[in-house]
Amino acid sequence: MKVEVILAAKGHAVETIRPDANVAIAVHRLTSQGIGALVVSADGERLDGVLSERDVTRGLARHGSGLLEMKVSAVMSKAVPVCSPETTIKEAMAEMTRSRHRHLPVVQNGVLRGLLSIGDVVKHRLEEMELEASVLRDAYIVGR
Repeated sequence: MKVEVILAAKGHAVETIRPDANVAIAVHRLTSQGIGALVVSADGERLDGVLSERDVTRGLARHGSGLLEMKVSAVMSKAVPVCSPETTIKEAMAEMTRSRHRHLPVVQNGVLRGLLSIGDVVKHRLEEMELEASVLRDAYIVGR
């Protein structure tokens, strides 16, 4: 199964923020929208980085309340791993585990196509397991 399957179900919309925005604005968007990360992009299509809750927490530890007046570009993760729509879900899970990132931007030909979260992957895997259990249950009932 490929990442595109998850994106087809959840949609390709990605919450982005400009690198020159204040962190206070980013924090407000994270909390008001109930999300764990914003893709940082100057044009809404090219990936500049990702600002996650973890980046905000680390920034607070380093800069204190002054963090809120800083630019997103100062605290965002710049070298974030990415995947493509053709990446298998297993490969995406392995990358998330290896890199300890909870969000993978989905990029195709240099253009942002979506954002895959660990929650998306877990939800997909649970749905797969429920389907497998249902098929096995039906096979057992028919075979009785």
